[in-house]
Amino acid sequence: MADRSFAGDADAPEFPQGLEWVNTHRPLTLAELAGKVVILDFWTYC
Repeated sequence: MADRSFAGDADAPEFPQGLEWVNTHRPLTLAELAGKVVILDFWTYC
C-alpha cells in the first residue's frame, strides 16, 4: 500500500465570536494554540 498523507492544504478557520467556552476564563484564538497539542471533546445529550 502506498504511503498516504491526510494533511490538508487549507488553514483552519478562526473560532466564531460568541461561542460558549468551558473550562477557560476567556475565549481562545488559533494563534494562542499554534504549536500546542489540542484535544477537542464533542459530546451530546441524547
